[in-house]
Amino acid sequence: MSDDLTRLSAAALVDGYRTKQFSPVDVTDAVLARMDDIDGNLNAFCHRDDETVRTMARASEERWTKGESLSAVDGVPVSVKDVLRLKGWPTRLGSKTVDAKQAWDTDSPAVQRMREAGAVFLGMTATPEMGWKGVTDCPLYGVTRNPWNIRMTPGGSSGGAAAAVASGMGPLAFGTDGGGSVRIPAGFSGIVGMKPTFGRVPIWPPSTFGLLSHVGPMARTVEDAAIMLNVIGKPDSRDAWSLVDDGTDYVAALNRDIAGLRVAWSQDLGFIRVDPEVARLTEQAARGFEDLGATVETVSPGFDNPAESFRTLWYAAAAQAIRTESRARRRFLDFGLSTIVEEGETISAMDWLAADRARNELGAHMAAFHERYDLLLTPTLPLPAFESGLEVPSGWPHERWFTWTPFTYPFNMTRQPALTVPCGFTESGLPVGIQIVGARGADALVMAAGHAYQKAYSLLDRWPDAGRATVAAAPQVGDKSDEMATK
Repeated sequence: MSDDLTRLSAAALVDGYRTKQFSPVDVTDAVLARMDDIDGNLNAFCHRDDETVRTMARASEERWTKGESLSAVDGVPVSVKDVLRLKGWPTRLGSKTVDAKQAWDTDSPAVQRMREAGAVFLGMTATPEMGWKGVTDCPLYGVTRNPWNIRMTPGGSSGGAAAAVASGMGPLAFGTDGGGSVRIPAGFSGIVGMKPTFGRVPIWPPSTFGLLSHVGPMARTVEDAAIMLNVIGKPDSRDAWSLVDDGTDYVAALNRDIAGLRVAWSQDLGFIRVDPEVARLTEQAARGFEDLGATVETVSPGFDNPAESFRTLWYAAAAQAIRTESRARRRFLDFGLSTIVEEGETISAMDWLAADRARNELGAHMAAFHERYDLLLTPTLPLPAFESGLEVPSGWPHERWFTWTPFTYPFNMTRQPALTVPCGFTESGLPVGIQIVGARGADALVMAAGHAYQKAYSLLDRWPDAGRATVAAAPQVGDKSDEMATK
């Protein structure tokens, strides 16, 4: 076991509490000290309240001392993305249009479950405004950076959460995912990110991006993600789409033997250009599943790029989110968000309904695909992390973020579970992830496959230096053109 408490998994922390090797206060103090040490370079956290954090840690320590621990996350530090409600702390959505001086008296359902389970909330993590894009910067909080290379983005929109977990600022984090916002930063930052089946983790207040959005755990290990999903994957009446509790123990299900699974591997989904290093590392990872006993077949799932339908759904949702804001207040919005809102306001009801029909057809197509294949493997992203402060890579021939995230948003449209697991590093030291997609409801199978892969091909001995040097000024956001990233 590591002597550095900030490098221990949630599972190892609870074992340490149980055996009295250390306490929740010891761990919390170590994590807060690490935040003091490195977050000035990363900008992962946008709100801290260390006094309250230490009060939660002391309460947990007392429970463990009395032998009255509440759960498998009692005393475990967890961060909360600044789009989820947390009682007593402001949820500003990364936006200057949200007034922090109001009553913050309610937890979102998943946050409430973790509070009831005794977790220690470390603070709120940075997001782009309203979680609208796949990188993390906003006018309110500035630029968040990747701990593996602080000149690069950690991805988004759960970029603060990913940077925190990857660098030892808490083993667990809440992310939200409307088009890849858990999996994108997890892939760029070298951690595990799980987008559960839609409705498995309830959402309230409703997400800006509606029926595309999911809440999911972010961690360094699949086991830790399963521990967190066991707590937060419970129904809540405030979410009309919340699924009933089917009694699954995601941790126990990790031990399933994946030998004999029918696995489809698609390096490009039939329409995506993939960086050669990413292609090589993910191909190698896919073949690793053969060594674990699965039958792996190279096959495309057979759908066309749904980018135009996703764009329609995304832009219309953004326009709806700020429709009551005055023109005067809109000038405070992120310029890119303001731009897609203007386009979203021109989308007709008929166009939205056509996009929604395309979403339903894609969901039916993938349901049929999973009658033949238990799992689908793809790269999580087609490229490694690029410069922070940019919506798209420098020189990219397209304007918007989703043109470089074509492996993620289709599975928000279909509402399937999808997990990213680290599978290697580029020659420049940037992480690469492989995505594991399952049929709706197959969350436990997806996580079991990810766990089996991570046990066999662990990269957990590698840690970023989190950027000890002072960073240079961030590049400015730049726009190019507006074509799709297809072959």
